[in-house]
Amino acid sequence: MADESQRGSINGQASNTDDAITSSNNDNAGQLPWFSPIAPGNVRDRTLENDVNEPAETTSLLGAREPSVNYSHFPSARTSSEDDIAVGLFSRPKPKRPTFGARRHTWNPSQLKALTEPIRRFKRRSGAYDEDKQALVSEGSGIRVWYDDYTTIDWIHDYVKERIRVRKLNSIKGIRGWIIQTYDGAQGWILVFLIGIVTACFAASVDIAAEWGYDLKEGYCTTSFRLNRNFCCAHKNINGEECEEWKSWSQAFQIDNNADMFNFFFYVFVASSTQQVVKPKRKQLKPYAAGSGIPEVKTILSGFVIRGFLGIRTLWVKALSLAMVVSAGMTLGKEGPFVHIACCIGNILSRLFHKYNKNEGKRRGIISAAAAAGVSVAFAAPIGGVLFSLEEVSYYFPSKTLSRSFFCAIVAAVSLKLINPFGTGKIVMFQVSYDKDWHTFEIVSFLILGILGGLFGALLCKLIILYTKYVRNRSWLKKWPVVEVMMVVIITASVNYWNRYTKMSSTDLVYDLFSECKGENDHKGLCVNSPEEMFDVFCLLGLALISKFLTCVITFGVRTPAGIFIPSLLIGACFGRMLGIAIQYLTMTHPDFPIFAAVCNQNKDNDCVIPGVYAMVGAAASLAGVTRMTVSLTVIMFELTGALTYVLPIMTAIIISKWVADGIVKHGIYELLIDLVGHPFLNSNEEYVEATTTLELCQRDLEVIDVKDPNTIGELKVKLKVLGKSMSGYSDAGFPIVDDSILVGYIASTELEHAINSLHSSDDTIRCCFKEPPFDSESVNFTVYTDQAPLTVSQNASLEVVLEMFKKLGLRYIIVVNCGQYVGVIHKKRLLGYLRQLEGKKDDDFIRE
Repeated sequence: MADESQRGSINGQASNTDDAITSSNNDNAGQLPWFSPIAPGNVRDRTLENDVNEPAETTSLLGAREPSVNYSHFPSARTSSEDDIAVGLFSRPKPKRPTFGARRHTWNPSQLKALTEPIRRFKRRSGAYDEDKQALVSEGSGIRVWYDDYTTIDWIHDYVKERIRVRKLNSIKGIRGWIIQTYDGAQGWILVFLIGIVTACFAASVDIAAEWGYDLKEGYCTTSFRLNRNFCCAHKNINGEECEEWKSWSQAFQIDNNADMFNFFFYVFVASSTQQVVKPKRKQLKPYAAGSGIPEVKTILSGFVIRGFLGIRTLWVKALSLAMVVSAGMTLGKEGPFVHIACCIGNILSRLFHKYNKNEGKRRGIISAAAAAGVSVAFAAPIGGVLFSLEEVSYYFPSKTLSRSFFCAIVAAVSLKLINPFGTGKIVMFQVSYDKDWHTFEIVSFLILGILGGLFGALLCKLIILYTKYVRNRSWLKKWPVVEVMMVVIITASVNYWNRYTKMSSTDLVYDLFSECKGENDHKGLCVNSPEEMFDVFCLLGLALISKFLTCVITFGVRTPAGIFIPSLLIGACFGRMLGIAIQYLTMTHPDFPIFAAVCNQNKDNDCVIPGVYAMVGAAASLAGVTRMTVSLTVIMFELTGALTYVLPIMTAIIISKWVADGIVKHGIYELLIDLVGHPFLNSNEEYVEATTTLELCQRDLEVIDVKDPNTIGELKVKLKVLGKSMSGYSDAGFPIVDDSILVGYIASTELEHAINSLHSSDDTIRCCFKEPPFDSESVNFTVYTDQAPLTVSQNASLEVVLEMFKKLGLRYIIVVNCGQYVGVIHKKRLLGYLRQLEGKKDDDFIRE
């Protein structure tokens, strides 16, 4: 009999395509005290005291579930695999063990189970989702099974379950109670501490591997092949000497003639070779490791379940492939995927503690804290990471989550600082500092940068969506993702090689663009003093801007880990540095102009303006135009530079950029991607203009369960099959329970399906009771699975009230009544479909009419 935990949650260990599960017997199944085995001809022999093993929660009663392919580019979690378990109405029989040549074990199998339990905890969910069943039934909430793939969680039920657990802990008196309560309160802090350390280790590994792989395209270190260029030439860079230890590939192969062409072909060859490492050996890809991951994290934190997205395999595939694609020189960043990696770590480590392992609502608080750690290691910005989690990804962010997110971000930043992956003492490569203040006349330039950032950001978002929608998804590229990646790598490497700025790694280029010109370091020719040199640098930066912008459009969305942070910063830094060079040119050619003469020192070169400041402000404006981040982005840029004096220009450019981008494209890139792939995400910050009433929106054609009907097992099976095949049914839908049209409860289809399986009987004439007391001694009591206090709203209520209830309470459904009489049900996915129709978008994924 398959374990109850096969009903997936966000850990993804039950995903058919990737995390195939193996058959397990009923040793680990939970116990259900309300039912006993029922055999044909012995229907009356049942008592509430008898316990039986719970059956698998996955059955075929509901027919075909909603495949996730309807919502996104991910393959359906219901596809067949040789390792999958085909679970029907009853449990799959346990295969017999061969006896010939078998060796008898001298240990007890239960002892082996106890030894392997800590390891098995990280592989799949085990046991029942709700263990304190009697307390939940007494609260009127009923018990729940593990949430299915792409269904919404029950926030209220998980909150009630947590309150019951806390009350039981508080009821323990004395020293023992104080110790247990103290340990329970410390579990959250211990967990986020571990998440911060592990996240820093993963980030350091990715950084080291990516830097080494990127430098490998140009040459290698003769003293140690494992060293990248910075470590190989560390002492030479300090003294300003030429590094003899680093050899280009033309020097290594002793190619004197056409050395540049040989280096070019080797550059493209190594870039494509690093990408080949990501190419899977099996037929199926690991789709959840592709992309930034932030849109899916936002969807998960809003209360939906995407199995496999935060699993162990997704974690290591994402980390490995991220280092490879960054090494290939593709126009993408690793900062966005760091958030996904951190959330995977948070989800996996949450299984260490029971109260997070079996409470989807509480686990999402830990994932929010992990997202803050991801931004912390990406930008060396712990405070910015907390604000990013609050502003951008989290749906429910209480004060306890705020403090734990801050602690997790600090631990991650300090751990990465101690690891020192770059050997410079910095957490990120483009940390800079400025010694001079900005001048009043520069505020006009900062406003221009804000406008340019909004234009470039909105245009980048629009082109990415249009290219993905009309080119990638409607051409042969959709069926050949690996070929597309190879083409993008070759095109990008071929274009980048001939420009000294695009040839650099993205983080190195951002650092040089941000840097202030002081000392003898010219930052790859960016520090110039003559108008002729300024023109050459200006043209090279313009070409770099165009190439990075266009390659970002075709790169973001390929089936590889890809972040948008670094490309957006790089595009903004390019046009910001160009504007800074233009202002510097004016101050040099027109020093007597009244505005310049009042603030500029004509006796010193490059004393008036700092082009690196313009690059930093332009980068912030560009990223704001792409993501629409405001407060968190301002703090991130401040923590990167440490220059409090430049907070005002950054804030000005960011808010101007957001206004301009909102006027062109309403949403940021993450919201656009959520809408493109069809994730069921209800934006709590969005304002909708409703055009219908609550009565018109609710579904009134759903099957109901009348407590006065016989409600036999056979009839309930038919209802489940009709619901599964119905065009209006959802995988997390259910049945209202009425008593002569008076609403008395609600039962979800998954709970009803599980309850029927719990009987272990093929007798379809058994009656089921959904309201106390039972009809007779032959009736089976299903009230333990029913929600006896479902949330209701009057049919005359405003739809705005209904919408706010879904936003604030995180409801799965709400029942519409009229003076206590059942009218219909508004499902969350149906509401989302209606809201999308208001925006003029086709919505076959949520409402199928």
